[in-house]
Amino acid sequence: MKTVPQGPCFSRRLTSRVARPHGVWVYWRCNGHDDLSSVSDLSLRGLFIETSDPRPLGAKAKIDFLVQEGQIRAEAIVCHVKPGTGLGLKLTALAEPDRPRLAALMTRLCRLPQFRSHLYLENRLSA
Repeated sequence: MKTVPQGPCFSRRLTSRVARPHGVWVYWRCNGHDDLSSVSDLSLRGLFIETSDPRPLGAKAKIDFLVQEGQIRAEAIVCHVKPGTGLGLKLTALAEPDRPRLAALMTRLCRLPQFRSHLYLENRLSA
């Protein structure tokens, strides 16, 4: 029996993400409604926020991260809706001065012991 050589398995993700980043909250506005939500998944390209109040796919949102790194403001669109659980938001704009603060937030979260094994496994699976 002849085996077929397999290429590497690639993840669709272009950047690492942090699942369950403890203590990361966002104040966000979408379709005329303001809300405060905890973040349950975060990457440099998007986030998943916990909310029981769904918004339509494609809706635009403005986000203010409430973190120790300082002011991080972003614009996003709703790209995933999980009713009763939350929203997946894709970042579409980030002010130039806020970019290094978002990178610093990701660096801080990735250095926390509870996330190292998760990121290692995710990076190994996408290699």
